[in-house]
Amino acid sequence: MPALACCVDAAVAPPGYAFAGDSSLPAPVPFSGVFPTTANTTASAAAWSPSLSNELYRIDAWGGPYFTVNSSGNVSVRPYGSGTMPHQEIDLLKIVKKVSDPKSESGLGLQLPLIVRFPDVLKNRLESLQGAFDFAIQSQDYGSHYQGVYPVKCNQDRFVVEDIVRFGKPFRFGLEAGSKPELLMAMSCLCKGNPESLLVCNGFKDFEYISLALMARKLDLNTVIVLEQEEELDLVIQLSKKLGVRPVIGARAKLRTKHSGHFGSTSGEKGKFGLTTIQILRVVKKLEQVGMLDCFQLLHFHIGSQIPSTALLADGVSEAAQIYCELVRLGAHMKVIDIGGGLGIDYDGSKSSDSEISVGYGVEEYAMAVVRAVRYVCDRRSVKHPVICSESGRAIVSHHSVLIFEAVSASACDVAPSMSAYALQYFIEGLTEEARADYRNLSAAAIRGEHEACLTYADLLKQRCVDQFKEGSLGIEQLATVDGLCDLVSKAIGASDPVRTYNVNLSVFTSIPDFWGIGQLFPIVPIHRLDQRPAVRGVLSDLTCDSDGKINKFIGGESSLPLHEMEGNGSGGRYYLGMFLGGAYEEALGGVHNLFGGPSVVRVSQSDGPYSFAVTRAVPGPSCADVLRVMQHEPELMFETLKHRAEECGEVDEDGMANSALATSLAHSFHNMPYLSVASSCCLTAMNNHGLYYCSEDDYDIVADSGAPSAGEEDWSYCCA
Repeated sequence: MPALACCVDAAVAPPGYAFAGDSSLPAPVPFSGVFPTTANTTASAAAWSPSLSNELYRIDAWGGPYFTVNSSGNVSVRPYGSGTMPHQEIDLLKIVKKVSDPKSESGLGLQLPLIVRFPDVLKNRLESLQGAFDFAIQSQDYGSHYQGVYPVKCNQDRFVVEDIVRFGKPFRFGLEAGSKPELLMAMSCLCKGNPESLLVCNGFKDFEYISLALMARKLDLNTVIVLEQEEELDLVIQLSKKLGVRPVIGARAKLRTKHSGHFGSTSGEKGKFGLTTIQILRVVKKLEQVGMLDCFQLLHFHIGSQIPSTALLADGVSEAAQIYCELVRLGAHMKVIDIGGGLGIDYDGSKSSDSEISVGYGVEEYAMAVVRAVRYVCDRRSVKHPVICSESGRAIVSHHSVLIFEAVSASACDVAPSMSAYALQYFIEGLTEEARADYRNLSAAAIRGEHEACLTYADLLKQRCVDQFKEGSLGIEQLATVDGLCDLVSKAIGASDPVRTYNVNLSVFTSIPDFWGIGQLFPIVPIHRLDQRPAVRGVLSDLTCDSDGKINKFIGGESSLPLHEMEGNGSGGRYYLGMFLGGAYEEALGGVHNLFGGPSVVRVSQSDGPYSFAVTRAVPGPSCADVLRVMQHEPELMFETLKHRAEECGEVDEDGMANSALATSLAHSFHNMPYLSVASSCCLTAMNNHGLYYCSEDDYDIVADSGAPSAGEEDWSYCCA
């Protein structure tokens, strides 16, 4: 008898029982829903290895040279890229343990989700970009130099920006701002930077923005006001005369060159920003009339983020270089060509120019294409080679940050409840005649081994039973039995969806907003157990009460991710995943949907100590009180209201909890993060997010073991007295 027939019988009756009321059906044989193991499936269960996981998740393709899988089956970070020595690699799982373990166990007691920043990776990315342009300039015999700026909109975190200014000081690396608060930030940070570093002022500008930019020149900052709209020029002329400042002016050109992907919408003649050739000529004429044409020194353009190929890049740079040469001919004192952003990230490791999440080049090819295009045009026009500036924010910060989160549960396979022979007969008799006919047809098709017919009759049986349930003539137990039967039939013939749902302690809207907003894909990988074969495939469901709060698309065109079973994993039931290459934009774009705030953040540097790393800064994630304040609530008043209600109730429960204990519990709830907590994590959050651990690499162990409360942490216990 075909195994499928046994499956149909076993789904509704325990072994050894005949089907009463239907003598045409054979006695059931126990069947699990999985066909017998063959030689092929036995071979597929061969030993797994970290190298196989590396290949499965394409880690070397998208993560090289910064991420790999170590011999323990954990993801390791290579902080110096290809120059990292084996003993300098940093095990991500060890970081998670150090950060999340209680202080009593020498941990920091921070709660997940967690962003781990690696300033060593950030420095290496900046040095790689500078080195690529230096090599291209030398090999092309280019007559000037490269001088980049970091667009702070990519990640405005204080320590990220300060690191870039510090690491870029030898290269005259500057900053780009697109709003007044960003400009204030850039001005402050560049006071400690190289005096020659550029401060590029982009974005829409008003009276106050332009005044700030001119003040920056008074502070001896190398500030350039880039005109995004023609009307801004009148304000620049007016305010510069009023403040007695000779400005340096640039203009953003709308090029004809653009790429067709999502990120190309900011380029082309219909782009959001920039001046047309007609407007540029009017700017030149007006500056000449007021005797300020010598102030016009920079030309800026932006083809769009994630430029897919060097051919498109070279086309756009060549067009801009022609405009630059024309401005020189018209008398402008041009010095800098700012090629904007666009240096792409290979998010899926495919190195494809036909994908919006990949690019067909590396940083070396990018730099060579830019230098070659500018040199060629300028040499033909006999124009002095300009300083080349780029705003490659995504390429600088994407790799340095890893988001780590935990799967807290996974969907289980439903098992149909077993039934006695009497109960089975009662169940069948409770069906309509049409439903009984579907059941007989299903059984007959199972005996004949007709899989398609089985699915058809199972669907018909299920729908008829649903109709009976809606009418009230079928109980929920019987409906569950039919559901289990149909699921088992689907699994037995390989027609069921084997994908499991893993519930993760995360908000997609807060931590991965680009996935929800524009469908941006990021590499997501388990950070441990990679020496074991992933046994299941799954999608990720977040904590929010929103159907969009799920991740069901992954790199490589996959709709599910290879994952491990959560039970018995050797980590106390924990299962950690990491999202990589998300260091740009995600933190700034994240909201507080369902009042889930941002993750905890730690800064980890390579160290020569026993674990190869030191946590030099740790900031708890926003507490419940913090996110409530974002929406104009007042947690202190809320607490007092709840405390007063507790006093009014004035009851003591069976365990003897008094009102003060209840108030203490409420106070802790305001202080804790909104995310799910686990038993071994101490939720050390602080009001107003002022809780901060800081130490140098040398002092790390002292601070980690001190047990002292974080600076600025408030104590509400007095409210409960």
